[in-house]
Amino acid sequence: MTVNMTKGQAISLQKDDGGSLTSVRMGLGWQAAPRRGLFGSRTREIDLDASAVLFADKQPVDVVFFRHLVSDDGSVRHTGDNLVGGVGQGGDDEAVLVDLQRVPVHIDQIVFTVNSFTGQTFQEVQNAFCRLVDETNGQELARYTLAGGGAFTAQIMAKVHRVGQGWSMTAIGSPANGRTFQDLMPAILPVL
Repeated sequence: MTVNMTKGQAISLQKDDGGSLTSVRMGLGWQAAPRRGLFGSRTREIDLDASAVLFADKQPVDVVFFRHLVSDDGSVRHTGDNLVGGVGQGGDDEAVLVDLQRVPVHIDQIVFTVNSFTGQTFQEVQNAFCRLVDETNGQELARYTLAGGGAFTAQIMAKVHRVGQGWSMTAIGSPANGRTFQDLMPAILPVL
């Protein structure tokens, strides 16, 4: 059963049977919003990029994105760059896989971002979402839908963070500006 999350909401990643999730996929999806022009509506391709920044005690220690597809320890993996979005009806355009059991113990948070490398704003994007899927059985656990567009080029979408011996997910949904994850660091640090 999927939890439709609101900004700031957190959910535990414990399974119903009391066990912990072992492998999750953070999927990101989006579509180009139609633009009205002299000759009717049309869309242009939107290149958004998903990134996962791994933190230890509020310090970035690794990142996974389209130019660095696997974390140095191998626990986090990006499935590859999508240059246009809109792959399917609600399907993932880009995804980051996290093997929670392999994440080194000193990593306490993984923050997921999406940014427009080409500088297009979210006013040109519609149906943007991030979702968390139990990778062992394909069950969607949580979904956070970006409401409305905006004159920003990035979004701090969500984070997965340690809580005791387990993990939780928090929907962040903070708009930001930047073309790369490095540009987003000032916006990420306050949500840690």
